[in-house]
Amino acid sequence: MKVEGRNSVYELLKTDKEIDKILVQKDLKDDASKRLINIIRSHKIKLQVVDKYVIEKESESKRSQGFIAYVSDYKYFELDDIINACEDKDGFVVMLNEVLDPHNLGSIIRVCECAGVDGIIIGKDRSASVSDTVMRISAGALNHVKVAKVTNINTAIDDLKDHGFWVYGAELGGTDIYMSDLTGKICLVIGGEDSGIKRLTKEKCDGIVQIPMFGKVNSLNASVACGVAVYEAVRQRMNKK
Repeated sequence: MKVEGRNSVYELLKTDKEIDKILVQKDLKDDASKRLINIIRSHKIKLQVVDKYVIEKESESKRSQGFIAYVSDYKYFELDDIINACEDKDGFVVMLNEVLDPHNLGSIIRVCECAGVDGIIIGKDRSASVSDTVMRISAGALNHVKVAKVTNINTAIDDLKDHGFWVYGAELGGTDIYMSDLTGKICLVIGGEDSGIKRLTKEKCDGIVQIPMFGKVNSLNASVACGVAVYEAVRQRMNKK
């Protein structure tokens, strides 16, 4: 898997992930690039200086800023890893129900990491998976948040409930999210781009919360809706401290 861009490579270096090599464009003269090159060298990672045309050929995003790192494919966490991380605190996890667009998945991962979410749960089937695109869109956030892939979303909800989580779906037709209590140990379910939360999954939820809509369009992009809902939960949880 490729990790592209100055910031994404820098965030990658903060982790314990094994990096095969890093391509660096020849003759980068800006201070930020020079600092990153020195950091790479201090980690004793294989650094290969190449011409610009090589970077352009290898880059999928075409916005690599002269840095491409090669790492092993993403290793997903287990659901138990996320549950155990929340054992002694009011954990906050996000579950994605058939979010198919890798750009949305990358954006959601970035939002969740910035908000301090304890983990993200996706389904094995009918879901975007971690890819080069997801890594790039997450801007390095994927290196710092647990993502678990489960065989059955509804079974995962049951497991979360057994460990004290309250599960809320973000969907039209629910209680105003600003009038809902999103404190405590919670899982927030975000539905797919077109279909929303599936019926059986919605029935598993303890409650449905709705982001108020005042315009002519009655839906938000999945990653935008996730950002609004996640940060409302953050606001409530901070005020409760």
